[in-house]
Amino acid sequence: MKIGILSSGGDCPGINATIRGVGKTAITQYGMEVVGIHGGFSGLLNRDVEPLDEHSLSGILNLGGTILGTSREKGFREMLTSPDQEQSLLITQAYEELGLDCLVCIGGNGTQKTTNLLAQHGLHVIGLPKTIDNDIWGTEITFGFDTAVNIATEAIDRLHSTASSHKRVMLVEVMGHRAGWIALYAGMAGGADVILLPELGFDIQKINEAICHRAQKGKPHSIVVVAEGLKMPDKKKATDFLTHEIEAATGIETRKTVLGYIQRGGNPSPFDRILATRLGGYATELIAKGQFGCMVCVKDNRIDSIPLSEVAGKLKLVTPEHDLVVQGKRMGISFGV
Repeated sequence: MKIGILSSGGDCPGINATIRGVGKTAITQYGMEVVGIHGGFSGLLNRDVEPLDEHSLSGILNLGGTILGTSREKGFREMLTSPDQEQSLLITQAYEELGLDCLVCIGGNGTQKTTNLLAQHGLHVIGLPKTIDNDIWGTEITFGFDTAVNIATEAIDRLHSTASSHKRVMLVEVMGHRAGWIALYAGMAGGADVILLPELGFDIQKINEAICHRAQKGKPHSIVVVAEGLKMPDKKKATDFLTHEIEAATGIETRKTVLGYIQRGGNPSPFDRILATRLGGYATELIAKGQFGCMVCVKDNRIDSIPLSEVAGKLKLVTPEHDLVVQGKRMGISFGV
């Protein structure tokens, strides 16, 4: 068999470990031929591929980013949904001309949606869930999340000393557009006093009350962790709005820190390297068994699979009943609601 591997969407720690897990298992265990496709789905259309062997897959386990490159391909998805059948035919022809028996697509929500469309067009595909946001439906965890949480937690740890030394409120923005998983986990691990999530919303008065209550108890410094996707009035930037409102209402000097892309860069954590390896190896097992049209996932801490049709277009979000939210409230952490 001949399989192709591509990565699509944003970069993420653990992609290379996944490529290695798929490729080495395919070559060593099953004697398959493996090719890497450059630049995401556009590389498939352009036939921009390279053979992957044990030598090219060595030394990449701990590397961040992706050796295959990546891109966001909304236009590719539009080709698949176009009423012009010639558009989708171009994709099918590329797959066939490359002689592929299966295409492994590593990516987040958009990638899984596109991979499902490929399955509907009759291509043999396997999806692998990748995102630091941990918001892909159908899997308990995605690789990249643990690394991002580690980076964000370290930043929060460092900001504690500045906050306490200067008696300030330190507001930390972490990634997470519609899902607050990084903010929740890093906030809890870093001992944040206020954690604000897109799923829960916020009441600025309750945030200020929580900070003032701490000051009245002799704690004039606070750490506020904010997910970047927090919905704001009049589309204002969350960190700017909150910094101004908190300082104005509490009288405590308030400063902001935006972590940004450093959460996505760098080497994957040991946990993510192992998770990516397990996911990649299982994907190859599915291919060997002829089980296509699914996404590899984690269920009950086991590696499993789920039909792509059940994943596409859905998000896994934090709920008010999540045990970390409940436990945080028991400990006096404010979620701004």
